[in-house]
Amino acid sequence: MPAIYNSDPPTASFKVSPVSFIFPDDGLVPNSPLPFLLYKGAVAVDGDPEQTMEEMFHANGWGQSWRNGIFDYLHYHATVHEVLGVTRGRALVRFGGNHGEDFEIRKGDVAILPAGTGHQCLSASNDFAVVGAYPPGQQMQVTRPTAENYRLAIRMIPQVALPETDPVYGQRGPLVELWRKRRR
Repeated sequence: MPAIYNSDPPTASFKVSPVSFIFPDDGLVPNSPLPFLLYKGAVAVDGDPEQTMEEMFHANGWGQSWRNGIFDYLHYHATVHEVLGVTRGRALVRFGGNHGEDFEIRKGDVAILPAGTGHQCLSASNDFAVVGAYPPGQQMQVTRPTAENYRLAIRMIPQVALPETDPVYGQRGPLVELWRKRRR
C-alpha cells in the first residue's frame, strides 16, 4: 500500500542540479529538442530502494511504474517521456543513440528522458536495478531505430504532452522550467 502524505509529496533528500544534454537527431534515433536530465546522487535509497523510488515518482505525479533493468539494445519511446531511477548497483548506459553519450549511472541517480531519446545498457553490475515511470495519460511503446519507425516518431514526438511535474522535485523541479522554455 503506498504511503499517504499529509504535506508536500516526498522529493529527493536534497536538491541536486541536473546535468542536461540535448542529443542530435541522427536520422534513425530522433532524440528530442527537450533536454535529457540526469540527477546524480539525488535520492537516498536506503531500506527498500524500489519502494522509495516508486513512492517519490507517484507522489510527484508520475505513474505506471515498473522494476527491472535497461534493455541492452538501442531503443526509444516516441509516445512517452520516461524517468529511470537507479535503485541498486551501477551501469554504463548510452543515452542519445549511437552518436550520444555514455554515462555511468549508479544507486540514487535519476535520469529523465524526453520522448524520442535513445538509450541502451552497455554493461551493468549483477545487482543493477531501476524503477521506471511515466507522466499520466502516456502509454509506453518500445521503438527500435529503423527508417520506418523514425518517420512515424518524428510526427508523434512533438505531440507528447509536457509533464506538469518533475518526478524528483515536483511542481517546482528543474524539469518543469527547462522543458517549458524549450517548447516555447
